[in-house]
Amino acid sequence: MRDNDRQGAAELAAQLDAIRMNVVVRVDVIVAFERLIFGCPPFRQLLECRRPAPWMGSSRSWRCVLHRACSALLLGVLAISVTLQGQGRQVFPGSMPNLPFSAAVRADGLIYVAGTLSQDGGDIRAQTRKVLEDMTQTLQKAGSSLANVASVQVYLTNASDFAAMNEVYATFWPKDPPVRTTIVAELVIPGALVEMSMVAVPNGGERVVVHPTDWIKSPNPYSYGIRSGDTLFLSGLVSRNGRDNAVVEGDMTAQTKTVLDNAGQLLKAAGLGFENVVSSRVFITDTTKFQEMNKVYQTYFTSAPPARATVVTPLMGPQYQVEITLTAVRGAKSVVTTPAADGTPGKPSALLSSAIQVGNRLYVSGMLGNTAENKGNAEAQTVETLARIGRTLKAAGFDWSHVVDGVVYITDVSNFDAMNKAYRTVFTKDFPARATVRTGLVSADGLVEIMFVAAK
Repeated sequence: MRDNDRQGAAELAAQLDAIRMNVVVRVDVIVAFERLIFGCPPFRQLLECRRPAPWMGSSRSWRCVLHRACSALLLGVLAISVTLQGQGRQVFPGSMPNLPFSAAVRADGLIYVAGTLSQDGGDIRAQTRKVLEDMTQTLQKAGSSLANVASVQVYLTNASDFAAMNEVYATFWPKDPPVRTTIVAELVIPGALVEMSMVAVPNGGERVVVHPTDWIKSPNPYSYGIRSGDTLFLSGLVSRNGRDNAVVEGDMTAQTKTVLDNAGQLLKAAGLGFENVVSSRVFITDTTKFQEMNKVYQTYFTSAPPARATVVTPLMGPQYQVEITLTAVRGAKSVVTTPAADGTPGKPSALLSSAIQVGNRLYVSGMLGNTAENKGNAEAQTVETLARIGRTLKAAGFDWSHVVDGVVYITDVSNFDAMNKAYRTVFTKDFPARATVRTGLVSADGLVEIMFVAAK
């Protein structure tokens, strides 16, 4: 066998190895193809440098034809695998298998990292460092890194820890930090002072900072916008002027308008508009101001409003009454309305969509399940919440296996176990990433609110 024939066969084998290392979805297709080719006597004889069988002939042209045919088949399998890679879901189990969430889930070009906190004790600096070090390891296992993180949600038990948390946090992102939202919330593990969840881009993916040309840089370690492909993540916005970072004083009406005007400038800088917003998280400090916020909010989303969750919690400064975090996606989107329990069509809301589907993703609004019959019962409310979400997923052509990320808001950490008991009835394995924190809800009798992202 000539050296160039041997080299060609070895190159093809190396290409198979490269695909096996890089394609995480449908490995079975690659393995089947590999077995077919390596099990083929002609190719195997070529690779092992044995004398060709008589029926093969001795001409070099036959070996070239065989190698080219194998290469063509390989390219076909690669094309199929790359297409499937964008649609798959890869789960990375966490270090606490007794809890129903995974450390991270990779799907549709993004990596969702679960809420992570430190169980080692220590002050806020030590816990912030530990959390980010642990999340670094999770990202590496999922094929990403801190440099590729697009969005971070930070939950602090004390607003007074904000500056110290920032001090450590900034050392992990010396340049182009991700967008970030920071709120006050009670955590489910006693003694924990900080919890973080993330959305990251896989290694090699696009990650672009979005910043209006006339805005100054944030004084805190976060970017205002990060775009990856068609998806734009925005930081939690409060009532400040982007041009000079001055606080814009005012009531809930004025502050909501300032926040959404700022969001509009960020969307414009990314070539998007409010019509592209698919998901919104609203944090207000006073339940009595909820309708005042809504009155302004709905003027910015006049049709197909994004999925939304609104909770009640302190913010990083007493001067702020509202903070809003948005996600936008370029592309055609469709509104999904949760059907009634009897299967009849649900009633759409002018304020939010039950879910928004865009591409392979479904952004589901925060949903509650409180009824007159289950008042005060967290497990029963979780069951009803999940039933409503299940109908929403089905209406969109999704199911529980497609859920990749979630946040659970509970009004009392003592209800954590009851919520999990009900949660496990729909998630029995390959859990989505998740964060669970205690906040207030805008429904007086609501004990649990759950918001999900799903991806095919």
